[in-house]
Amino acid sequence: MGEEPTVLVCVGATKSGTSWLYRHLRAHPDCHFRTIKELHYFDMSRPEHFAAAEARVAQQIAALTTRSDLAGDPARAERLADLIEWRGVLARGVIDLGAYRGFLMGGWSGQRVVGEVTPAYAMLPVQRLRRIAELGAVKVLFLMRDPLARTWSHIRMVAARTGAAFETTARALLARMVSGDLSGEGRGIAERGDYAGIIPRLQAAFAPGALHVDFYEDMLARPGLQRLWGFLGIGPGPVALDAKVFESPKLNMTGAEAGALRRWLAPQYDFVSGLMPNLPQAWRANMEEGLA
Repeated sequence: MGEEPTVLVCVGATKSGTSWLYRHLRAHPDCHFRTIKELHYFDMSRPEHFAAAEARVAQQIAALTTRSDLAGDPARAERLADLIEWRGVLARGVIDLGAYRGFLMGGWSGQRVVGEVTPAYAMLPVQRLRRIAELGAVKVLFLMRDPLARTWSHIRMVAARTGAAFETTARALLARMVSGDLSGEGRGIAERGDYAGIIPRLQAAFAPGALHVDFYEDMLARPGLQRLWGFLGIGPGPVALDAKVFESPKLNMTGAEAGALRRWLAPQYDFVSGLMPNLPQAWRANMEEGLA
């Protein structure tokens, strides 16, 4: 089948189009991605982590195997096979790079790229990120979204999952965060969008040629996809720029809320503008409004 493929690991950011990108890569003729988007493999460092993950996969397997229509549903049958194979990797109870790579290549038929998309990897310390680098022919992608839009989308996603009054919960969480209270879900939301902390860790863990940092806004307007295809050494693939994947429930901020959030996010805008001056228009507009 030719030489072994490059392993692509997309490490985030959360609410920055990673699910859309995963679907794009799964449909790309030069890529081979399994049905499990987020493996969370490098999140695990202790035997109990692997045991808990294996138990969750076992529950998913049980739910699928009880379906009487599985035989007539190739997509569900593929998902079940992937879960069973992944459970075997988790059963080892330790990080095994060979087993991990072997899972990614299950069903591989000569495509140039295999991989996974786990935004939570962006939270890992440098030492654990370097375990990913040990895969050898690995490339890492980090997508950024305009800080204000990303943070508000993440807040809305969290609020929708609480089961409480959605609007009240979202606005209260936003108010706590911009006041400096990062208790509860606030800390995770802030950390997932801390570009000033994430990008230097990624740069310390991966060689420049192995790391690609780009903008969500460009990725959904084709220029970013073209850069990604070049980074991976693959040809153009099918593009569905208007498709929305796991979009958070809609809710507009008030002018006062947006202003407070822009001021709170000023360090993120400053960091990225210093690192990558060719910011998308949405970023520049929010930066200029924040300075007004």
